[in-house]
Amino acid sequence: MNDIQVLHDSQSIRFRRPFGAVEAGQKVKISININKDIIVAIELIKFDGTKMNMGMNKEYLNNGEFKYSVEIDTSDALGILEYYFILIDGYDRVYYGNNDNHLGGVGQIYTYNPVPYQITVYEKSFVPRWYKEGVIYHILIDRFYNGNENKIIDNIKGNSFIYGRWDDSPMYIRDSFGKIARWDFYGGNLKGIIKKLDYIKELGANIIKLSPIFKSPSCHKYDTADYEIVDEMFGTNGEFRELCKVANSKGIKIILDIVLSYTSSDSKYFNKLGNYDDVGAYNSPNSRFYDWYKFITYPYRYESWWGMDDRPNVNSMQKEYVDYIISGDNSIINKWTDMGVSGWFLNVTDELPDEFIELIRKKIGEINKDTVLLGDIWEDASNKISYSRRRKYLQGNEVQAATNYPLRESLINFIKGYIKSDKLRQKIMSLYENYPRESFYGNINILGTNDTERILTVLDENISLLKLLIAIQFTLPGVPLIYYGDEAGIKGGREPDNRRSYPWGKENKMLADFYHKIIKIRNNEDGLKKGKLSIFETDPNVFAFERKYENESVIVLVNVSSEAKLIKEINLSGDYVNLLDISEKYKFAGSDSVITIFPYDLKILRRI
Repeated sequence: MNDIQVLHDSQSIRFRRPFGAVEAGQKVKISININKDIIVAIELIKFDGTKMNMGMNKEYLNNGEFKYSVEIDTSDALGILEYYFILIDGYDRVYYGNNDNHLGGVGQIYTYNPVPYQITVYEKSFVPRWYKEGVIYHILIDRFYNGNENKIIDNIKGNSFIYGRWDDSPMYIRDSFGKIARWDFYGGNLKGIIKKLDYIKELGANIIKLSPIFKSPSCHKYDTADYEIVDEMFGTNGEFRELCKVANSKGIKIILDIVLSYTSSDSKYFNKLGNYDDVGAYNSPNSRFYDWYKFITYPYRYESWWGMDDRPNVNSMQKEYVDYIISGDNSIINKWTDMGVSGWFLNVTDELPDEFIELIRKKIGEINKDTVLLGDIWEDASNKISYSRRRKYLQGNEVQAATNYPLRESLINFIKGYIKSDKLRQKIMSLYENYPRESFYGNINILGTNDTERILTVLDENISLLKLLIAIQFTLPGVPLIYYGDEAGIKGGREPDNRRSYPWGKENKMLADFYHKIIKIRNNEDGLKKGKLSIFETDPNVFAFERKYENESVIVLVNVSSEAKLIKEINLSGDYVNLLDISEKYKFAGSDSVITIFPYDLKILRRI
């Protein structure tokens, strides 16, 4: 079949209607155009691996081609429904599937093992408006601000390292085996966050995502020792309640980061070092916590996170653990939500069973339907496979949105010139196609986190490029996140260098002013918070897209090259203003529209 010409584009409603993910029970019409009168079937693969073959109806088109169509009922197809086409011409058989980059859109012919297309089928899910229209400010508490008047650090832990100056560079003190010997502290605390709430509000953020607050031996607190209390170096439970109350009075919500797949070995639950009065799992097989953990040879060998014996894994579905964290009247989820928490961020989500995540989602919905559940997921969350299991993250009963690491990678590659705008478009459209709309618009759009290098360092300290990146981050669908200090120009390589203290009084004012301006633009434009996304095909070094909501239209254009670009491909009509400089106004006349973008520059045009 060398002479066969085939076309299916999963991102065009000519070939798949409706676009993207669908609610279970919705019918999907799938079509393919072929230049020959042959036999065509579609192979469907359900979430559980079950395959089903269906014939397709044929229609003759005026251009001499044939259109083959079928309607798919998704009532019993919750999860990922995959498909490809089987093309039979006499004794010849080929397949038409997704492109080999798995990005959706226009596919390709295969002689065997076709890459299937994906339809995400989900149960209807609600994402709170306060969240999906918000801006997140992510704080690593120890590194943000010491709110004590005398700047003394409270309740210093034994065998710890205290930096002599607030602006010292972070480091790890390791033993001969490479393990942390002494944890390092700057002294940031909850009082400090309370005192800086006005700063965060003035910046334009209305959500604070806190690194773990719970008692822990480390500076970062991702190894919990006691889920019931705030770490004494950070403050008290009462101070946390005050933080939530004062933040809420200023229109700021609090989201808590929590690790539930392992604890610290130096915890009241495991108590390997004997620092707690509780009988831990390590101390006795009769401990009430014994069944929480996975011992291989008691007590010395046990399952742990990535083989780190100071982070023993928890059997998350063990009944007493589920009751303690989720189901019980005095559960951890109940306790902190009652104190004022508006959302939960599940760290290392891949380590938690789907059933456990579903229980959390159900519980927080029972407490307050406006509480949000977010996932720390590094890949496309719609089709993620971890530990050889396809996950159910976005099927409607688990996390409502996830960290958008795929977008971060693509944006950096585009800004640094590693990919062109056509590839960036493909990458973004793949996520747009695969994610339920609520999840796509709720994705946490990140440039940096406590697990990545500082974005300014990634861009070799080029602030001009960083501005372009920030502009795209804040104007694409999703919830933009600022990693504390990125707005101030903090630099830093890999951990722990990416966890420097906030440079109070030494901020990069030019960068901070740009953050203020871009956040204000996003907060003032409904089109940027909830508008439909359309990406234009333009010059390879220009990324251009529209956000459209009701009668509002915002056009974003970014030029990452060293040459000015004339953009003629965007058919605009009417009057527009550049929101970055309101003195700059345009009058466009349809197909004659021409826009000039200078080197390393951007425009955010709103129709007026």
